[in-house]
Amino acid sequence: MNKFKEILKRIGMTLVYFGGVGISWSAAYFLMNWIYSRVGRPSSEYVVQLISVMVGIVILFLMALLTSKFFRGWERVFYNSIIEGLGRIAKGDFDVVLDNKKDYREFGEIVESINVMASELSQMETMRQDFISNVSHEIQSPLTSIRGFALALQDETVSVESRRHYLNIIVAESTRVSGLSDNLLKLSALESGNFPFESQVYRLDKQLRDTILASEPQWLEKNIEVEAELEEVNVTAVKDLMTQVWTNLLHNSIKFTPQNGCIHIKLRTVDERVEVEIQDSGIGISEEDLPRIYDRFYKADKARTASGGGSGLGLSLVKKIVELHKGKVTVASRPGEGTAFVVSLPMQKK
Repeated sequence: MNKFKEILKRIGMTLVYFGGVGISWSAAYFLMNWIYSRVGRPSSEYVVQLISVMVGIVILFLMALLTSKFFRGWERVFYNSIIEGLGRIAKGDFDVVLDNKKDYREFGEIVESINVMASELSQMETMRQDFISNVSHEIQSPLTSIRGFALALQDETVSVESRRHYLNIIVAESTRVSGLSDNLLKLSALESGNFPFESQVYRLDKQLRDTILASEPQWLEKNIEVEAELEEVNVTAVKDLMTQVWTNLLHNSIKFTPQNGCIHIKLRTVDERVEVEIQDSGIGISEEDLPRIYDRFYKADKARTASGGGSGLGLSLVKKIVELHKGKVTVASRPGEGTAFVVSLPMQKK
């Protein structure tokens, strides 16, 4: 359909061109005959034809010039909304919606693209403002605690036990700020493509076992039963990054699983892919919160926030790292029944 319209357009332009040539030549012919009737006709027919051609070219040029000026002014009025919209976007106003019902002819796709661009820029600006607000909040909270307890330590009447308690809180809050900064830098490096992505072949089952053992103090403290069914599987991946994935997911499960709960970890191969499932008997996530759990700084509910004190960047990192490895992460959860994360990765080819 578009090709047919393009052919019609070219035919129309050709007809307009030849029509202009015909009009200019006819005008030159009648004009010169009128002049010859007044001043006399040259004796050479060649000179007559040459003068007619030159006058015809001048008339054609003048017609083109006048037509161009007319349509240029008309087009500027016609597309003024496009120019105005682009000007508003350039000044940072992204609430621009051009009326795509108007007849913009061949510029219709440009109008649609401008609307899409304005919408996406508006979303990016909202995300940027939310990001700044969230970072400020996440940093301000621990800094306020650190400042408050540091001031309390200046009181010489504070007991040794209270001092030790205050110092433990200061260490914990400073560690939290440090972790937030580290995660932000890591996310930024991953998204910009500047992270040194050096894959290697290694035993995934051994890595998972090491991660479980490294987290032993946390799950033993809450008397959580951890079960692992791990096939012997090799993968090709960045080992340090994948350790971050398993650590984040396992710590989340421990964090949101109550005393005497259970966590089940499975490693299996399914259709040329490797699947790791980490299932817990924790507090779960509501259905409306599930689509947003990978958003930066998003915390599904107050219970999860209060119990963990995290920054809300862990799952963002998990999703980004898994996607960089050509994998995917899915989640199934119900409030009060627990949560199951499944990470699927390409299997090492033999």
